[in-house]
Amino acid sequence: MKFGPWYPLADVARRAPDAPGVFQVRVAEGLVDYPRGKSAMIHYAAADDVRAAAAAFAARHPEAPWWCRHTIEPESLAPADAAALAARLLRDFTARFGVAPSIPAI
Repeated sequence: MKFGPWYPLADVARRAPDAPGVFQVRVAEGLVDYPRGKSAMIHYAAADDVRAAAAAFAARHPEAPWWCRHTIEPESLAPADAAALAARLLRDFTARFGVAPSIPAI
C-alpha cells in the first residue's frame, strides 16, 4: 500500500478519493508527546468512501492546522483490505508509542 503526499486537512473534499481506502492525519508543525516518544501522527482511519470520512473528520475540526494523506496505490482498496491496513497502522503505532494516536487540543 502506498500513500500520496500530505495536504491541508481543509482540502480533503477536493483531494481525497470517493473510494475505499485509508487516511492519516498529522499535526502540521511540531510533534505530539506520547508515553514512549513523539510523533506527528494523530489519527488513522479506514473508510468505504475516504472523501466523505475525511471530510466529516475535517468538519469536526474546522480550525485545525493539520495535514492529511490517503492511500493511492492501489487506487481503491477493498473495504476489508482498508480496514486491515488501518488496524495494522494503529497496532504498530500503539506498540511503538505506548498508546493509540490522539487528537490534541487546538
